[in-house]
Amino acid sequence: MFDRFISAGLALGVAVTGVAPIGASAQAGLNVLYTVIVPAGDFGSAQFTRYLVSSLSSAKAFCGGLDNAAYRVDCLAERLEVVSDTIPEGSDYDEVRQVFNSASVDMARLARNNRDPNLPKGAASRGGDSPAQSTRPLTPVSSAAQAAVGQQAIAILEQAQTQLLRSAQGASRRSIQYAQIAQAIDSTKVLLRS
Repeated sequence: MFDRFISAGLALGVAVTGVAPIGASAQAGLNVLYTVIVPAGDFGSAQFTRYLVSSLSSAKAFCGGLDNAAYRVDCLAERLEVVSDTIPEGSDYDEVRQVFNSASVDMARLARNNRDPNLPKGAASRGGDSPAQSTRPLTPVSSAAQAAVGQQAIAILEQAQTQLLRSAQGASRRSIQYAQIAQAIDSTKVLLRS
């Protein structure tokens, strides 16, 4: 069963996948999935900004945990793509999605153009309390090119930060949220300096 409610320009979809009998306790098998869509023009939520910042922090931890630094540039490209794909098209965060996607494409191309032919492409994964796995095989960068590629990848991330900060000028709420996202991007650059 699927119901959609629309009130004051806010859409809320609710899908009920199980129904508890009347009088059942809270532990019964009632499963509810809901989606909240932030209305256009009423710029995004602080919660979604926190989600994006947290996702970038997770990307930094995931890629920083790789044993071989040769895979870090493409790992960050892949993680930016994953985060970009979670941002709904046509939302108030559409510009963030586009900036992340562009940076991801540029960094992946950079890794491909400087591939180490002696190392295999490979998927990355992390176990533990919060397991994660790359969505595609990662391309290693040759050791001879790593320093230069790292600097070029940093320049790509700095361009992404600049695009976000410039696009938010004049809108205080957007400016604050974009500044938080830009700061999270900035924190990932440390992986590329080593």
